[in-house]
Amino acid sequence: MSLRFGVLTEPALPWPELVSHWQEAERLGFDTAWVIDHFMSLGGPDDRPYYEGWTLLAGLAAVTTRIRLGVMVTGNTYRNPALLAKQAVTVDHISGGRLELGLGAGWAEREHAAYGFDFPGPRERVDRFAEAVEVVNRLQREERSTFTGRYYRLDDAPFEPKPLQTPRLPLMVGAKGPRMLALTAHYADFWNTRRSPEEAGELSRALDEHCRAIGRDPSTLVRSVLPAVDVFTSLDAVRRLVDDYRAYGFTDFVFVRPTDPDQIAVMRRAATDLFPSLR
Repeated sequence: MSLRFGVLTEPALPWPELVSHWQEAERLGFDTAWVIDHFMSLGGPDDRPYYEGWTLLAGLAAVTTRIRLGVMVTGNTYRNPALLAKQAVTVDHISGGRLELGLGAGWAEREHAAYGFDFPGPRERVDRFAEAVEVVNRLQREERSTFTGRYYRLDDAPFEPKPLQTPRLPLMVGAKGPRMLALTAHYADFWNTRRSPEEAGELSRALDEHCRAIGRDPSTLVRSVLPAVDVFTSLDAVRRLVDDYRAYGFTDFVFVRPTDPDQIAVMRRAATDLFPSLR
């Protein structure tokens, strides 16, 4: 797998700044750009401005031309999967076929309570996720879809337009538990984690076993990481981190865009000098 490098921006900045950051990421040569799916800040003051992820992504898709893009990752508990499928395909068309669909089971209990979303236990959230992926897949592939699950249903549902990317949108799943890893092996094109290199390596080996159990070649599932550290302290630090994850088979890297001016300068140098050589 060839290496990819992406940037994630928090939806708390004014719209003009977000546009500037995404257009710069495209100019610098980043492969991907991402927003997050939360309605309030979970790592700072929770009353600061915060945009909704899919609406924001549609706008950013319209002001970029090359970079691939997505939501890392969509919380399944926030939307009916048929609605999500329609949103995703709409953004795929706005972007000219650049969308990657990120999806997870949902986790932020405080956010669910604040806005009145049901927050079932882990088992039900995974059950809902499994049905949601099936719904999203069927709508993209079938002319009309009927599905009867415990949580979601379709009744002779038409779905047009189809995504520009065929046979369906690339699916990225954020997962760590055994059942979610099994579903990732079955459905996903990309698996994303935020664990340290060693912890991510352990999960990656477990994912390999889930792939083999269903007859899938593990190498066909791209390993993606969003490092939970301030990586842009120096070019050497960036290179070391990439090498650490590559040792465990990771080829897709997404970095949180820094706010510190010195780290922004390192990010720019990494994008123009380091990442092309690593690719």
